[in-house]
Amino acid sequence: MKDRNIRKNHKKLFGILAGIAVFLVIIFYVALTRSGHWLIQEDSFKHVKWAVILDGQTADLERNDFAATLMAEGKIDSIIILGRRVYRTKSNADYYAEDFMQLGKFDEGAVFLARHDDPSTISEAYTIIPWLKLHKIDTVLLITAAPATKRAVRIFQTLSGETPVYISADIHHHQYYADSWFFNRESRKNWLHEWAALAHSHWDLMGKDTLDAADSTYEKKIRSLASEAEDEPFIDLQQLQQKISTADTTSKDTAAATVTEPDSTKKDTTNNSAKQEQP
Repeated sequence: MKDRNIRKNHKKLFGILAGIAVFLVIIFYVALTRSGHWLIQEDSFKHVKWAVILDGQTADLERNDFAATLMAEGKIDSIIILGRRVYRTKSNADYYAEDFMQLGKFDEGAVFLARHDDPSTISEAYTIIPWLKLHKIDTVLLITAAPATKRAVRIFQTLSGETPVYISADIHHHQYYADSWFFNRESRKNWLHEWAALAHSHWDLMGKDTLDAADSTYEKKIRSLASEAEDEPFIDLQQLQQKISTADTTSKDTAAATVTEPDSTKKDTTNNSAKQEQP
């Protein structure tokens, strides 16, 4: 009887261990197949008036491509390009905007620049939210890396309150594939980083109050390319040099044409009078 009880207990123990092993395999499978999608917030929309490109693009400028496609299709009307300062007088926003304008014939009055020194998404939110509230914008499309969309939307929505409403989309860049992130090194790095960043954002937002239009600490203005062109017009130095060279050549030709030769009649009259005076 004792041996039977021991065998039964062993069978129960093995059954429990087998059940735990199966449960862990299921959890591991779900983590591999679905956790990559849990970082992404994919919102369907037909049209929004405003979109914001957050800083942090790769050399491919994939967020520019995504935004330019939406603007060309008429799904967004205006866009704000954020970029931190990288040189003494230059910002990432300047380079992003230059590339963006080459992707289509876009209205310069609809492309806005926000130059900043913000090191994080939360800092960018503090920069842009008061401006959005000041202009009473109701819905904003946040364009950022796919695994950062859920975190970015949560940060902006928490600090904004009820308005504006923020949506996002997957830009489908090759550095992150939600279905097969575990097969790609860059995708694995982004997966791990964004899960840690998402967890840390809960700590950062703890006890934070919502921002209002009067809470802006932004020193520089957020202006459109058209407004900046009026204040600081673009000067093509090559064309300017050509115009100066042409003007100099024309002035020299004119001056040469106005120079008159000595009057031969005066010389002859002088000579005749001299001859008459001789004895």
